Amino acid sequence: MRTITELKRLVMTVLVVGGIGASASGCSYNRFTTQEEAIKGQWAQVENQLQRRSDLIPNLVETTKGFAQQEKDIFTAVADARARMAGATTPAQKIDAANQEGSALARLLVVVENYPQLKSDATFARLTDELAGTENRLSTERGRYNDRVREYNTDRRKFPGNITARVFSFTEYPYFEVAADAKAVPKVNFGK
Repeated sequence: MRTITELKRLVMTVLVVGGIGASASGCSYNRFTTQEEAIKGQWAQVENQLQRRSDLIPNLVETTKGFAQQEKDIFTAVADARARMAGATTPAQKIDAANQEGSALARLLVVVENYPQLKSDATFARLTDELAGTENRLSTERGRYNDRVREYNTDRRKFPGNITARVFSFTEYPYFEVAADAKAVPKVNFGK
């Protein structure tokens, strides 16, 4: 038989351990909630720059079309990529669509290099400057988004956060990674 003193110690130990566990879990919960909101806010900034790029594309394409009629397949690829971006709903789908859009734009800019008259057109020059600025902003926002995701995903995997994450279903967020084909130099064939 246990004495009353032993029972009191046992109850106190359980309460202390339970209190520490609950407070540690509560801190992790609040941290994860804050980090998720930071990720969502940063993702909104990425989407803002993706939308800016998508808004510039039709003007860039139309200006370029006037000089490069025979490059129909590149214009189609740009339009298709823009449509995929508009139809994407999840961050993973948008990341994939943005990578495809960036690849199509890279091919379009290679075409431009072969049309000196187009490069000297003031409208085209202004549009490409805007697009370059947008790409720089987008790169910055993607980096910030990935920083937020890295911080959250790391905390989610560390103890005691991993317990809180499992209990409250905090799931991993995807990184905005560059597509493998974006590393290849775009090729344009004028032999058609």
